[in-house]
Amino acid sequence: MQYAHLAVVMPAYNEAEGIVGFIDEIRASVGPLAERVTFVIADDRSTDGTAAALAGIADVDVQTQPVNRGHGPTALAAYRAGLALSPDAIVHVDGDGQFLGAEIAAAVRALAASGADVVHGVRHSRTDAWYRRVLTACVRLLIATFVGRGVPDVNTPLRVYRPEALRLLVNAVPSDALVPHVHFSLAEVRAGLDVRYLRVRSIPRRGSSSTGTMWGRVARPSLPPSKLVRFAMVALREAWTWSLRPGAPLRALSLERPDPVRADEGSGSA
Repeated sequence: MQYAHLAVVMPAYNEAEGIVGFIDEIRASVGPLAERVTFVIADDRSTDGTAAALAGIADVDVQTQPVNRGHGPTALAAYRAGLALSPDAIVHVDGDGQFLGAEIAAAVRALAASGADVVHGVRHSRTDAWYRRVLTACVRLLIATFVGRGVPDVNTPLRVYRPEALRLLVNAVPSDALVPHVHFSLAEVRAGLDVRYLRVRSIPRRGSSSTGTMWGRVARPSLPPSKLVRFAMVALREAWTWSLRPGAPLRALSLERPDPVRADEGSGSA
């Protein structure tokens, strides 16, 4: 199956070193799968010239955010911008380039082949600091406790959505959410969306400096930075308020699907 229009949406902060090459790699990999590919970059007020590095590239639309708001709100802004283009499918991936173009294309093909609502790229071979991997594992356990089943990589940034499923999620999650992908993963299970999982390799960030990372350099890498600890506490409260507690707004989402047409519908008797 070839898509008429595929939108690749990407939040980015200080990724000038590697983002152009990453986009080139994605384009080369997914180009054969669509008649048209559009890249939408939500730039979170980068200070390193990320927007300038992308200027003049015909299929790249850079949308600089009004203020620096962090990854979650910027990802949601990227999703909304992608939906506004009315594509056949939307790929989300972070601007740090921690995935291979060929595996992004595999996720796109998996959506078409399976007829699913969303495909998650489940990361393996992660090179993140140990405390980030532990945090991911703890969140996965928490999710399994509350929804009755595990989600292999609850916060993965590599996702391919059908627009109608994505629209349901984006419209329900607050625009300033810190961890929208955690909310999405919970809501997808509860709403009965067809979710497929594809193992993909996680590679180091495409850039030698630390300016594109949320946490920057850590003086004592054996310990989690205090900024990450504070973020995790606020994110946990957000997840409880919007997705986990009884009566939370995102617990009741459902995707309305058209009724199947009966074989004899519309047929008349002689």
